[in-house]
Amino acid sequence: MSKPLALRFVTSADRLDTLPPTTAEVTVVGRSNVGKSSLLNALANRRDLAKTSKTPGRTQLLNCFELEPHDSAEGTFVDCPGYGYAKTPKSVRRGFQPMIEGYLLGREELRMVGVLVDGEIGPTKLDVQLLEWLRHHDVPHTVIATKHDKVKSKARERRKRDLAEGCGVEKGDVLWVSAHNGVNVDVLRDRIRGWLAS
Repeated sequence: MSKPLALRFVTSADRLDTLPPTTAEVTVVGRSNVGKSSLLNALANRRDLAKTSKTPGRTQLLNCFELEPHDSAEGTFVDCPGYGYAKTPKSVRRGFQPMIEGYLLGREELRMVGVLVDGEIGPTKLDVQLLEWLRHHDVPHTVIATKHDKVKSKARERRKRDLAEGCGVEKGDVLWVSAHNGVNVDVLRDRIRGWLAS
């Protein structure tokens, strides 16, 4: 069992040039209500590191966390705003795309983009568009399926095949996780440390 990521909140930024300098960075992107904040809390084994809400669309800035010196790795972790939530004001939604695209293309220290896909419902049209955009721009990324616990055990193998196919990747290339019961959270911690060290 890997140690929790020793993360500490640093700042919230609305554009790339206001993020702090870093040696290496990993980020997560995904639609609103995919479970980004819950997963971040699970990675750090803390309940209050990232604010969770029953109302999707709460994360509206680039939230930056750094690994504290006593962790075995160093670098930063960024939680991007969720996309696709209709009740977020249009003026805010319009600002998401240039902010996120500017960050993903302009952050030289970015080592990996974790694309979170809701394992319970599968990839949405917006998820597929994001993956195609990342491939087009040669941005390193990996698919992480959340909410493993919400998929009934007898349906999991088919869901894993269907989700991978929908994302345009091999089944073995998708990491399934659950913030609720900890499935593969330790695996993701190890991968994050590895990406930051690469």
